Amino acid sequence: MDNSGVAEERHDDFAEALILIEGRLQLDIEGHLIKMKSGDYYVIAPGKTHRVLPGSHGTLLLIDAGTSIP
Repeated sequence: MDNSGVAEERHDDFAEALILIEGRLQLDIEGHLIKMKSGDYYVIAPGKTHRVLPGSHGTLLLIDAGTSIP
């Protein structure tokens, strides 16, 4: 992440796990502020609108987890 943030998005068909490898991240999930530091993780439920706020920086691992098994 480069301090610029990520625009608002929503995934209706899968959960998204965010694992912050290093740095700082501020996540807005439908008006709730989540502050993360290196080593923290957060799972965003399907259908939740979310965005990464400007000023967040570092290395972030994203995992998209489908809600059904084929």
